[in-house]
Amino acid sequence: MRVRWAAASIFVISNVVNYLDRGILASVWPAIAAEFHLDETHYGWLVMALSLSYALASPFTGAMLDRLGLNRGISLAVAVWSLAAGATAVAGTFAQLLWCRLGLGAGESAGIPAVGKANAMYLKPKERAVGAALSQVGISIGGMLAPVFAIIAVAHGWRAPFLIAGAAGLLWIPLWLFTSRRIRPEFDAPEGQPRPPLDRRLIALVCANVLWMGVYSLWTNWTPLYLFRVHHLSMQQAARYSWAPPLFSSLGGFAGGWFSMRLIDTGMPAIAARLRAILFSAIGVLSTLLVPFTPTPLWSVAVIAISFFCATAGSVNIYTIPLDLYGASRAGAAIAALVFGYGLLQTVISPAIGYMVKAHGYGIVCLLTGIAPLLGYLLLWRSDRGGHDAEEQQHAAYKEHRDREQN
Repeated sequence: MRVRWAAASIFVISNVVNYLDRGILASVWPAIAAEFHLDETHYGWLVMALSLSYALASPFTGAMLDRLGLNRGISLAVAVWSLAAGATAVAGTFAQLLWCRLGLGAGESAGIPAVGKANAMYLKPKERAVGAALSQVGISIGGMLAPVFAIIAVAHGWRAPFLIAGAAGLLWIPLWLFTSRRIRPEFDAPEGQPRPPLDRRLIALVCANVLWMGVYSLWTNWTPLYLFRVHHLSMQQAARYSWAPPLFSSLGGFAGGWFSMRLIDTGMPAIAARLRAILFSAIGVLSTLLVPFTPTPLWSVAVIAISFFCATAGSVNIYTIPLDLYGASRAGAAIAALVFGYGLLQTVISPAIGYMVKAHGYGIVCLLTGIAPLLGYLLLWRSDRGGHDAEEQQHAAYKEHRDREQN
């Protein structure tokens, strides 16, 4: 068991690099904006560029992971996004920054599906939401490291962090290939499997994920900018606070994964357990509505952290349901469908947030993103009605795994 979790943990390092590459832009944005004479609207377009390529590439990268296999697929993807991150360091115009974000998004679109596929191969069904939480730790570590890179940018210029992050990604590839040769997966995932069917549940998952991930996208991409604009903090001052929400995001992932795992241990079918965790998380995300009323940076970060905690607690369960439905062999394409929806969301929401913040502030943004996850839960609950046969199959599969463990 420890060996399997060691493999999953090493794979999660790819998520650290993935979200470090993505988060550096927000942390060093004041320096980039000053050099290129840009504002929040331009920042929104840069986030949109990454999101658009992320969304459009995800169906292809998900299928690539299932057809080429996990090891070859993720090695190619990490190489692409690491080179794109490094290229950002030599960008000389806003257009070149856009092209770098497009390349970064295309490569990074394989990151979440690959981690999901690795979890499906190395972890037992009841462990997979906790595995998704471990993946979130990687994302959060990347988010926490990004503000640290703002300090590097102050000392060595904003280009240095992108070079360091790109090199880190390229170094991860041989580390994983070495690990995968020595630790065999728990479940086989034959290459060349067909894509999962576009059925009612998968469509509902994609739509619910779009509704859910708005608040996640908000705090992933805009927390430092919120502190810059609302509380007038410098890069160094914002870095003192910006590490906290990603940390609470990680804790939320473990809380959501642990909660659904405990429910499964009591005999509840896997999908029903995950829906219960998603409901409680959606209620907690309503705390987002309080953020505009916080008087100090500390209070703002505290409420943002609670919102991010709950958002991630639900997210790890949403991203685990495709593994319950489609298994390891088709996990890449199934999770890529959710990534596609998330990328489309960011394509629309990022410029919209930029315009709304510029015109009206963050109040309307927090209202819309705080309510949407509850609507996402209702959509999942509605789509699951009549799906009890599938749940019973998952429950029987869990009992079979539990009996095998006991024997």
